[in-house]
Amino acid sequence: MGFERIESLNETATDQVAKLLSLFDKKTLSASEMMQKIGLLHKPTFRNNYLHPAMDQGYIEMTIPDKPNSRFQKYRMSPQGVAYLKKH
Repeated sequence: MGFERIESLNETATDQVAKLLSLFDKKTLSASEMMQKIGLLHKPTFRNNYLHPAMDQGYIEMTIPDKPNSRFQKYRMSPQGVAYLKKH
């Protein structure tokens, strides 16, 4: 895998994170609500390409961080996510 390919993958991940962040407008969303709005049906793809990168970068946070697998788990945009959207 050449440098150009790695750079392309990073740009794609950034585009996917930006797409996910654009769903939030001062509200919380469940994972299934986000998937529906994006138009995805495959949970692993959503988690690996959208949710986890956004959380790893600190743009999205859990509403119940002590119980990540709770059926009541929702996500909200962090202050970092708001700042990212304002820049882009």
